[in-house]
Amino acid sequence: MKVISIIGARPQFIKAAPLSHALKKQGIEELIIHTGQHYDPLMSQAFFDELSIPEPKYNLNISQLSHGAMTGRMLEAIETVLLKEEPEMVIVFGDTNSTLAGALAAKKIGIPIAHIESGMRSYLNFQPEEINRVLCDRISDLLFVSSSDARQNLINEGHSEEKIVFSGDIMYDLFKAHEDEASHSHLKGLTTPFALLTLHRQENVDDPYKLRQWLNALNDLAQHIPLLIPLHPRTKAKIEALDFDLHAQIIKPCSYLEMLGLLKACTLVVTDSGGLQKEAYFAKKACLTMRDATEWIELINVGANRLCSPDNLVAEFSKILEAKLEFPELFGDGHAAEIIAQKIQFFLEGN
Repeated sequence: MKVISIIGARPQFIKAAPLSHALKKQGIEELIIHTGQHYDPLMSQAFFDELSIPEPKYNLNISQLSHGAMTGRMLEAIETVLLKEEPEMVIVFGDTNSTLAGALAAKKIGIPIAHIESGMRSYLNFQPEEINRVLCDRISDLLFVSSSDARQNLINEGHSEEKIVFSGDIMYDLFKAHEDEASHSHLKGLTTPFALLTLHRQENVDDPYKLRQWLNALNDLAQHIPLLIPLHPRTKAKIEALDFDLHAQIIKPCSYLEMLGLLKACTLVVTDSGGLQKEAYFAKKACLTMRDATEWIELINVGANRLCSPDNLVAEFSKILEAKLEFPELFGDGHAAEIIAQKIQFFLEGN
């Protein structure tokens, strides 16, 4: 049995790590295509080295393009690889351009698709990520869901229940496996308590007016708690273009274990990332999400996460600090990769 996993961004590297090991245990040969969507070594190679992810057989080096151009070039390049390698299944993760391009290339050739982290919905149809995840779910053959809410979303949309598999969250597998190995390299000399901040999403940073609103709000928040931000290269360029002084300790993008160390040490998380919202929950940290909606609605429902605008960021900070938070198990028991690998094997044996 041969499968191809398609990855290209930090969240996908994290999800691919436990699955690669689980596939190997099941005797399934896996080849990896790295689209190059995240090209900075600190946001790419560092994860392969640290998490022992098998080296990609193909690196497409496609990045820094518009969404349409990037997806189109990936689609063409992935199709070429799939025709050459003839895998029995293509595995895609999450909701990036790499996800959609990989799924479309496989579908057009007639190769079955497994989509990991299916069913997540923000219901903000202007978000590229929402478009990618909805389209990918529609054409996939196996839909692995992280939560019961994601499963229900798919059922509500008319997906066959036979395709849907509750696996739990594969990021939780990695968190449980490595939480005792967290790196403390960024904690020396750090003022505590502090809030861990990330900011990179298109709708927040591409519009200079919206970005300035968020930066002003973050500077207001910094009067209440120190901020530390591993600064995304794209966001760094946008802030520099505004000539804005962000009142935060700025560090380079972190490896997985470095980010884990910051998560364990921080008081709360402030982010517009999807993956970091979950990682905050795994670490039992309050989270303020700088978005109008989140695909991880479970976190809102249990009160551990609050959606924020620039106008109410400081107020929501005060509220969540005063709240008594609970962190019930929402995302399985940390064996998602094993469940996924076994289901893929069963599917391929039946075909």
